[in-house]
Amino acid sequence: MLSHNPFAELSQMIDPAVMQAYVVLMFLLVLGSTVLDTIHKKSAKYFFQASQKAKKNQTRSVGGGEKVSIAVKTAVNEVMLSSEFCNARRRIAHLLGMYGFVIFLVTTVMLIFAYPTPATPAPASVTGLWHIGALMVCVGGYWFWFFIRVDVAAEGNAWYRIMRADLFILALLATTTFALIWSYMQTSGSALTTLAFVLFVISSTTLFGTVLWSKFAHMFFKPAAAFQKRVQEADGSRANLPEPADKPAQFGLGIKREPARHY
Repeated sequence: MLSHNPFAELSQMIDPAVMQAYVVLMFLLVLGSTVLDTIHKKSAKYFFQASQKAKKNQTRSVGGGEKVSIAVKTAVNEVMLSSEFCNARRRIAHLLGMYGFVIFLVTTVMLIFAYPTPATPAPASVTGLWHIGALMVCVGGYWFWFFIRVDVAAEGNAWYRIMRADLFILALLATTTFALIWSYMQTSGSALTTLAFVLFVISSTTLFGTVLWSKFAHMFFKPAAAFQKRVQEADGSRANLPEPADKPAQFGLGIKREPARHY
C-alpha cells in the first residue's frame, strides 16, 4: 500500500489535466480567501499600526542583521518547533499534524503533476511519504480531538460538541482519513473505492475552500505576530506595555502545578 500511487490509477477515469486544474483551483482559493480574510479582519492594518505606535516607545534601534537573526529564531522556535506550546502532549500532537500536513500536501502535488499516470511510475519514497504524512495528521489530529482539546480536557465537554472553529481540524482529518481509506480500497479492489474518493474530494474542497471561515489562515498570521513580538522585545517597545516593576516577567511554575480540570 505504501508504494501505491492512487492518482495514477485514477487517471484511467479522470484526465490528469483535470486533477492538476483542481490543485491549482484549491491554491487560488486559499490565496484569495487569505487575502479576503486579511482585509476583513484588518490584520495587516493592525500589524502596521501596532508597529508604528511601538516605534514611539523604542529604547534602541534594531538593525537589519539583528532582524534577520530574529527572523531565523522565529522560524526555528515558533514555526518549526512550536515552542509556544508549554504542554508537551499538545506540542507533539501539533508537530505531528503540521509536518504530516506539509508532507501530505507536497507529495500530493508531486504525484499529480510529476507522476499522474501508470506510464510515469512514482518512486516508492514519494508514495510512502504521502501515506506517512496522512497517517501523521491522523495520529496528531485524533489525539488532539479526543484527548487534548481544552474544552474536552479542561472543561469536560463531550468530544462530539462541534463549533465553527472546529471546521479546519475536522476538514483536515476527514481529508487525510478518506485519502488513506481511498488508497487502501483501491489496492484491494473494493467496490466502495469511488465512494471513498468522492468523500476525499469533498473533504479537501471543504478544507481549502472554507479558509475565510476556518482557522486555516492563522498559520500565515502566527509567524508574523511572533516575529513582531520578538522585534518589539529587542527594541524595548514591548508592544506598548510597561516593563515589570516589582514582579518578574515570568511568574514561576506555580501555575503549572496541576492541570485545569475542575469541572
